[in-house]
Amino acid sequence: MNKIKELENKSKNLRKRIIDVCYKSKAGHVGGSLSGIDILNVLYNHEMNIDAKNPNMENRDRFILSKGHIAEALYVTLADKGFFDKKELDTFSSYQSRLIGHPNNKVPGIEMNTGSLGHGFSLAVGMAIGGKMGQKDFRVYVMMGDGEQAEGSIWEAAMAASHYQLDNLVAIIDRNGLQISGTTEEVMALDNLRFKYESFGFNVIEIDGNDIPSILSGFKLARKCKGKPTLLLAHTVKGKGVSFMENNASWHHGVMNEEQYQQAMDDLGGMCHE
Repeated sequence: MNKIKELENKSKNLRKRIIDVCYKSKAGHVGGSLSGIDILNVLYNHEMNIDAKNPNMENRDRFILSKGHIAEALYVTLADKGFFDKKELDTFSSYQSRLIGHPNNKVPGIEMNTGSLGHGFSLAVGMAIGGKMGQKDFRVYVMMGDGEQAEGSIWEAAMAASHYQLDNLVAIIDRNGLQISGTTEEVMALDNLRFKYESFGFNVIEIDGNDIPSILSGFKLARKCKGKPTLLLAHTVKGKGVSFMENNASWHHGVMNEEQYQQAMDDLGGMCHE
């Protein structure tokens, strides 16, 4: 099986895991998790230098989930990679579980607690600066939401990233066009995001964030960029893969009933048996 097909199959299985986790817990942000999971899949299974058996190795690549409300997408990716037992996913959002509703650095593989929108980008910039100062060759990746771009701290971080020529930093925007209260353009117009980030000194690469070859190409191009930070502007579909969730803002934070759960699993090719 070639790498692309392997990653595509992995994405399908990770989507099933997300549906399973959100249904069982009656919690989570399923729509954004489904839009962002292909990127997380490629990061953890192709792009980043990481080791599940040694999650704190000094020269590991760093990932920050700035849109921390899709924590379940990160948890299923980490569990699949072997950072912790998959059975623990069944405790998501339950009493005394470390798998809380936003990334928790008590979980192996998670660098920082996040969730307050706009903060994760700044954390990633700081890590990238630290890497430069220490003459380390690790790379720093950060995933943001598109609604998150309305936060002022995003643009302070972008300005600093460009000023310090952080070519060891790759920022990613999950551009699914929807947030909790409607479309991003109705809530707080964002376009043209490419122009905005280019004006802040970024190398901007637009990709299809739900297409594995496009994601792979974007990260490959990012590695070639020297002297400036890169932004991957990833065009995605909220609720990707589940017919009744796709492009539907109500599934930003929806709770599935049994019928919807069965439909979601059918759309994804059958039940999750892991």
